[in-house]
Amino acid sequence: MNGVMQKATREDGPSIPERRQLLGAGLGWAAAAVLAPWSTTAHATQTGPSIGAQNVSGAGNPQPTARRKLGSLEVSAVGLGCMNLAWGAGPPIDRQEAIRLIRAAYDRGVTFFDSAEVYGPFTSEEIVGEALGPVRDRVVIASKFGFDIAPSGQVRGMDSRPEHIRQVAEASLRRLKTDRIDLFYQHRIDPKIPIEDVAGAVKQLIGEGKVKHFGLVEVGAATIRRAHAVQPITAIQSEYSFWTRDPELEAIPMCEELGIGFVPWGPLGKGYLTGTITPRTTFGAGDLRLTLPRITPEARRANWPVVELLQRVGGRYQATPGQVALAWLLARKPFIVPIPGTTKITHMQQNVDSLHVRLTPADMKELEDGFARVQVQGARSSEAVLAQSDVGAKLGTSSAGGHGMSPLPRPSRY
Repeated sequence: MNGVMQKATREDGPSIPERRQLLGAGLGWAAAAVLAPWSTTAHATQTGPSIGAQNVSGAGNPQPTARRKLGSLEVSAVGLGCMNLAWGAGPPIDRQEAIRLIRAAYDRGVTFFDSAEVYGPFTSEEIVGEALGPVRDRVVIASKFGFDIAPSGQVRGMDSRPEHIRQVAEASLRRLKTDRIDLFYQHRIDPKIPIEDVAGAVKQLIGEGKVKHFGLVEVGAATIRRAHAVQPITAIQSEYSFWTRDPELEAIPMCEELGIGFVPWGPLGKGYLTGTITPRTTFGAGDLRLTLPRITPEARRANWPVVELLQRVGGRYQATPGQVALAWLLARKPFIVPIPGTTKITHMQQNVDSLHVRLTPADMKELEDGFARVQVQGARSSEAVLAQSDVGAKLGTSSAGGHGMSPLPRPSRY
């Protein structure tokens, strides 16, 4: 990421195409590039009835889309992050509109939906449960534990005590209206609880059939290896995108070594990589982007060459910069499944259509060479949020020779 800082071409913000205009241009297979040799996606068959036909104009049966494996768990190659429906991007959208979006995603072939108790808190899980109830057996639902949340919704800190994990699982099952959570992540490391205790608690839930698979969020290699020895991990989730490369240090190599899937959150750079956020863009109250050093007006101006690079490659395929950013992730490793979030059906459709953008080796080289000449300005998150990421999960840290942020277990317990 070192290199010469480049400047945006206009002081008042770059000229950008409207997302919907680019979406309307279409992304037919004829416009797609040759499949890169390291991309191993395959097409799924239709699996069940539409649940959005009554709301989404003309929707029929779910459209087949590419599939990938997170460990042994098969999911659509692009998932849907469900945080912004309830929290994070300002006020939550209308509940029925959120349900309509999730059902429209299913009708487009998305089978992987990511939620958490803390999103809302609680309301994201409720929306996901209601939206997917009619097709529960045909989708994969992920949720997360790890925070101490008061009934009022106030987040009071971390809590991954085994008894608390069980309490969260039971509450999440009720909100999701289901008898099992397909993928249950520890949302952040609890510096008071050994990761072996966490993995052991989830292992018990798996044995009872209440959870199917175990995952961790924002962790380094040492923590992954320790947890995996107690309960095999299915997926690691971390912030990863064209301009955020932290997981390449430890998490992705460890996933490749152990056969674990990798799920990038924030794959569109909190919206910046779509090319629709300029220095003049304003964010409403409650929008988490107000806290991000990388998305201050000054940083947006300085970081615009990243978007221009994505635009340049996308222009060959009538693709938006955001679609190129997703296609880049998909081309990195066959076990990577991004979960872009949105509050708009048109943007969800555009994200799914990124599967039609097949970057060639020459495209990938141009993107990497271009990125190496850009010095991204601003940290990816606030200091407080970065402090919750494990050793080895963020730039400037390494878990080599250590045990990560999680304390070691008491002797002879495992």
